[in-house]
Amino acid sequence: MTNRLYYDNAYLTAFDAIVVDALPGRIALSQSAFYPTSGGQPFDTGIIRWENGEVNVTDVTVENDTVWHHVDAQIPVGANVHGEINWARRFDHMQQHAGDHMIAGAVWELFRGVTIGLHTGSDVSSIDIAMEEGKTHLTEEEIRRLEDSVNRRIQQNHPIRCWFPDADELESLPLRKKPTVSEHVRIVAMGDFEMVACGGTHPDTTGQIGVVKILSTLPARGKMRLTFVAGMRAVHAFQASYQAVRSMGAMLSADTETAPAALQKLMDTQMAQQKEMNQKLSLAAIETIIHSLEIRKEAHVYCCHLPFADASILQQAAKALLQKENTLLFLSCPRPAGCHVLFARSADRREDMASLLRSCNIRGGGKPDFVQGSSEKPVSPALLDSLL
Repeated sequence: MTNRLYYDNAYLTAFDAIVVDALPGRIALSQSAFYPTSGGQPFDTGIIRWENGEVNVTDVTVENDTVWHHVDAQIPVGANVHGEINWARRFDHMQQHAGDHMIAGAVWELFRGVTIGLHTGSDVSSIDIAMEEGKTHLTEEEIRRLEDSVNRRIQQNHPIRCWFPDADELESLPLRKKPTVSEHVRIVAMGDFEMVACGGTHPDTTGQIGVVKILSTLPARGKMRLTFVAGMRAVHAFQASYQAVRSMGAMLSADTETAPAALQKLMDTQMAQQKEMNQKLSLAAIETIIHSLEIRKEAHVYCCHLPFADASILQQAAKALLQKENTLLFLSCPRPAGCHVLFARSADRREDMASLLRSCNIRGGGKPDFVQGSSEKPVSPALLDSLL
């Protein structure tokens, strides 16, 4: 059993120990401040020095209460060593882990969401939560409410206490959820609002978390996955977001407050210009249609398949072509499966276009003078000659 020094002092960065066991690529020490991966919190890294040099700690695991230090060179059993952890990495994990506690406690308090898992990644951290009635996300208003609650308690700099209660005390504690172990249960309490079993490392006060920013709440395997950053990660996220808004504002000749409105105005202008361009392209297509359609019999009978068009262009083409008297239209264009078909006539003619559509075995409908439908292939001029 390794004496885990971080239980008593999460701020301990250096210690002395003896190598008590060794396996290929890893060693066990009499005591250690290195945190092994567990409970969603990643392992510590650092170095271990001894009389013949030093080795890098690349991973830390625990097996049967023995902490194993994965190293890039071997140290013999019995050697006296001096360990130093990577403090920047450790404190970052402390901030993320404590931020997780704060968020999980507030989610339970505000929404009765039960935390079922957490993960501290290299960039962001996440919490998987079982929400009431199967809810899988929070609204923007709910996220703001949750963030305000957590950050307000962070700023109040409440004490964070970690200890191993005896069985009687453990039974009486108002824990947020039941411990997952039955022996050697370690409790973490933050102020008077959060208390849960946890073996991780935490700051001494909530103020040292700094700040928490929730990035998203999304469905994940039927639960809600809340992604967040805390401490310096949150500061860096704010810096990146602010710089992005400043850069966007500079491109739009606006400041950070007016940049969103300026961007919306630009997008509206571009959409209007695109719409106008599309209309001009449609009119150009219609003119092409008018000059390329085949004319049949003594009337103005237009029959053509337009591979570049869509249903809206066919409708605009019909509107333009039907300005002439004694006109019949039989137009088609591609659609995802088959063709879109349009049959229409000018007001001075009496053909029943719906009947003609059915005669061509085309599914569709409309009025006697204007019908649309879907067909596997375009209507051929030869078929129309037989019908008219």
